[in-house]
Amino acid sequence: MTNTGVIALVCGLIISFVGVAAAFGIASMGGKYLEASARQPELMNPLRTNVLILSGLVDAVYLIAVGVAVMFAFVNPFGA
Repeated sequence: MTNTGVIALVCGLIISFVGVAAAFGIASMGGKYLEASARQPELMNPLRTNVLILSGLVDAVYLIAVGVAVMFAFVNPFGA
């Protein structure tokens, strides 16, 4: 396998692993939010704000990983 093939494989693995981790994280956080709002409905609005902020941060981590994978694909920081 050539260097280009290995880089393409690694970029795909980075994007897929981080995507799955972000999906599990957001799903777990959403489930915990529903449980907490069912137990204490008066806290629903502050919890919603926190959940939306944290889901944005988790999504930002995914977008940073995609940026790193694109950098690996096009810049090749490890030399030719």
